[in-house]
Amino acid sequence: MKSRLERVSLLCLCLIVLAACSKKAPPPPPPQVSTVKVQAQSVPLERRFVGRLSPYYSANVTARVSGVLLKRNYAEGSQVRAGQLLFEIDPTFYRAQLDNDLAILAQDRATYINDHITAERNRKLLPVGSISQQTVDNSDAAERSAAAKVKADEATVQSARISLDYTRVTAPISGIAGQQQVTAGAVVGSSTTDSGGNGTLLTTIQQIDPMYVNFTISSADLATLQQSQTGGTVDLSQQNQVSVRIALPNGAAYGSAGTLDFSDVTVNASTGAVNLRALVANPQRRLLPGMFVSLTVDFGRQNDVFLVPQQALLRDTTGGYMLLVGGDGKVARRDVETVNSLGNNWIVTHGLKDGDEVIVTGVQFAHEGAPVKTVAWQPPAAASPGSSGAAASSPGAAASSAAAASAGMAK
Repeated sequence: MKSRLERVSLLCLCLIVLAACSKKAPPPPPPQVSTVKVQAQSVPLERRFVGRLSPYYSANVTARVSGVLLKRNYAEGSQVRAGQLLFEIDPTFYRAQLDNDLAILAQDRATYINDHITAERNRKLLPVGSISQQTVDNSDAAERSAAAKVKADEATVQSARISLDYTRVTAPISGIAGQQQVTAGAVVGSSTTDSGGNGTLLTTIQQIDPMYVNFTISSADLATLQQSQTGGTVDLSQQNQVSVRIALPNGAAYGSAGTLDFSDVTVNASTGAVNLRALVANPQRRLLPGMFVSLTVDFGRQNDVFLVPQQALLRDTTGGYMLLVGGDGKVARRDVETVNSLGNNWIVTHGLKDGDEVIVTGVQFAHEGAPVKTVAWQPPAAASPGSSGAAASSPGAAASSAAAASAGMAK
């Protein structure tokens, strides 16, 4: 009897288990994702480049005559003005040459005066038949030859004066005079000219306020800018209206903004880039020639674009796309195009429309066609101060939590 009761109990238990297994488990709740609703807006049309600084004016100071360098008359690295005396070359030879040319000029002038008097006298005697026509012609020719000789002597004297003046080497422009390249006692000038025919380099003067920033933009990027900018073109001809912001090599922002100064009209065949140049003030000499800087160029405004947090953009073999939540609460894919970023956001130019709800976080749990639960996305920068402030404002709560955790571990 007991065995029978056991068998009946076991049978009932099996029936209960089978009944329980026949019931379906409830479906899991839809995953939670954070989203943002996007709206078309206007954003700055900016591009970042790396440029190299160059002086506004730069001039090589060279010796234009041969001789021994006597002295330097400026402090290296100091400001000099145009026309200021920088170097002196031994003028002895050129002064003697000038004196000799002046003496020859005086002699030839005396000869011309004598020939002129003779020609005048002969021209007066010809009507009375005292001399022949041949004699008059000869005296006139001698006068003209003497006059030409005086002109040549005057040019020679002028050349000698110029050579003597060149022994005093002056600054061709105002600016910062650099280090001297030769010292006193060195022979400079035409006797030491290089293969290019230039005289000995003595120093270099550079004007560094303002400064040039040279950089390039690829032809493809320029075409993209022309398509993106309001009005359809990037008008580089209006150069003074294009603003340029500079960052120093250490990342610090430079205080003064510059303007676009020059844009080439041809594309470099070897690099596929267009040369650009900006002009920036440098009164404190913080910018130095040859320095590399980062610059942000403002080409205007870009309208009808969408700013979407960067983590919302996904990519596969077909390109970039984003996951959206439709009106039915289900996930849908949308292919998008982005050309640049602004802060922590992508600038989306195609693929979105006003009011689209884009999934920012939780994309790993979202699947196309599946429902999701949405919450408003909050930027991390906005959430962090609040959480840290709450923790800082309740030290007692933090202590209580630590004590409870210790008690739990003790148990």
